[in-house]
Amino acid sequence: MKDLYQILGVAKTASDSEIKSAFRKLARKYHPDLNKDNKEAAEKFKEVNAAYEILGDKEKRKKYDNNEIDDEGKPTGFGAGSYGAYSGGAGNPFGGGFAGGTGNFDFSSIFGEDIFSQFTGGNGGFQGFSQASRRPRKGEDISYTMRIDFLSAALGAEKSVSLQGKNINVKIPAGTTDGQTLRLKGLGMASPNGGPNGDVLITLNVSKHPYFEADGLNVLLEVPISIKEAVLGGKITVPTISGKVAVTIPPYSSSGEKLRLKGKGIKGRNGQGDEIVTLRIVVPQTPNPALEKALADLPESVVRTF
Repeated sequence: MKDLYQILGVAKTASDSEIKSAFRKLARKYHPDLNKDNKEAAEKFKEVNAAYEILGDKEKRKKYDNNEIDDEGKPTGFGAGSYGAYSGGAGNPFGGGFAGGTGNFDFSSIFGEDIFSQFTGGNGGFQGFSQASRRPRKGEDISYTMRIDFLSAALGAEKSVSLQGKNINVKIPAGTTDGQTLRLKGLGMASPNGGPNGDVLITLNVSKHPYFEADGLNVLLEVPISIKEAVLGGKITVPTISGKVAVTIPPYSSSGEKLRLKGKGIKGRNGQGDEIVTLRIVVPQTPNPALEKALADLPESVVRTF
């Protein structure tokens, strides 16, 4: 007689949750999908499944512990009368005899999108799965993280990635934001039983730019200007995400003033953003006697109201 606790690798005093956890771990380990053409793994999978059929049910576990049923769920001489339902009667919550396998036990109640759903026929523990697990199921999705630069996210780009040994061209739409996920339909794992393929989910991480920053569809840029440019005004060249442009600084501009470059932002589904240029006055790093004298000769002006 086999020791079902030993098969699942748990102590006889194990809790229900510990038994379920051990079963999940072993079932995935020996699942035939992960052990192609491995008969030993397939037999181990059946054995683990059969052990859980008993230990995973409180009443059956109690009867097994009391020697009322054996490791196959068959009544022993100690309790045959009270447990004759194992031949397929109403007392069996799995709806069938243990000689035929798992009856109508729905593995999706344990695994959700059940990875065992392809085993809808066959012998032993694979026979008699519920109708829910016989339906074609979608293959598993594949998650992937891709880092892209700011301009690729703002302007859109096409990147090549290698997934499952294949090079896939990924089109990144303009206006992509950090953390956004792209779904590539049908490029994920194949279905285990004739359903549609899973998808590829690509999460995009956008790197910071040295001087651009996105604000919705607008692009923010700080531009340093000299004291002379701030006072006298003039034309300077500033970068945009689509190239450099000439910008006129009005005379007597203050630090913090903003200039709006229409249509120089990000182009999205809902229109085109602008570039917002914030002026920052930068004083010379080295002493300039002429500048100091000119400023000293200027009359005092009130710039504070507090």
